[in-house]
Amino acid sequence: MAIKTYKPTTNGRRNMTGYDFSEITTNKPEKSLLKPNPKRAGRNNAGKITIRHHGGGHKHQYRVIDFKRQKDDVRGIVKTIEYDPNRSANISLIHYEDGIKTYILAPKGLKVGTSIYSGPEADIQVGNALPLANIPVGTFIHNIELKPGKGGQLVRSAGTSAQLLGKEGKYGLVRLSSGETRMILLSCRATIGSVGNEQHELINIGKAGRNRWLGKRPTVRGSVMNPNDHPHGGGEGKAPIGRPSPMSPWGKPTLGKKTRKSHNRSDKLIVRGRKK
Repeated sequence: MAIKTYKPTTNGRRNMTGYDFSEITTNKPEKSLLKPNPKRAGRNNAGKITIRHHGGGHKHQYRVIDFKRQKDDVRGIVKTIEYDPNRSANISLIHYEDGIKTYILAPKGLKVGTSIYSGPEADIQVGNALPLANIPVGTFIHNIELKPGKGGQLVRSAGTSAQLLGKEGKYGLVRLSSGETRMILLSCRATIGSVGNEQHELINIGKAGRNRWLGKRPTVRGSVMNPNDHPHGGGEGKAPIGRPSPMSPWGKPTLGKKTRKSHNRSDKLIVRGRKK
């Protein structure tokens, strides 16, 4: 979607940008694919805040997305391109020939009326989902599985894509949008093309209230708190941290300090990390 600017009628409007929604074909979602999405404000089942700075936000419903793409050899027709309030990417409503309706992530270049397929025999076309074993080396892909049949977990946000660099044994070598290169099982599925709505990162929020619509609450610096609220708090005027390293609100080292005790099980599959 293209970016539109606003007249600077107020300080909040100045420099604010938004979508023109030129790619969106309908503003009415498919009711059978909607679920309630209640507010949790970053709290767990005990009512304690486990994720800070969450709360408020506009009311919306969750759109059920088909990340697995397991309807093999059944033709699907793209009916709509829709806005999804739950993610940065747009979504597409697919009508399959057997009467099933699903939502998928809308890749760049997908048009209403296009036919899409899933399965090992599908063509290498935008929107089709295949196992990595059946995708040619050098192809740009998204919505990549990490475990066969679990559904896509990698490369799902707006404008992102990964590239299949090679195949070795039972693994495929994939370069992710973060710069990380890792091995993924060739039996895992991925979708051809890159995720659409690549203009998302160019949006300028413009004012604090717009972030509140998104459910983001203010972030307060520890150095302006009292000592009983944060390890950085207290002191007269602007005081230094006064500790060997910056601390989290709970007294744990932060800002680059490694605190992880054991390596992730999949670290051995990372050929090149995203950090230099």
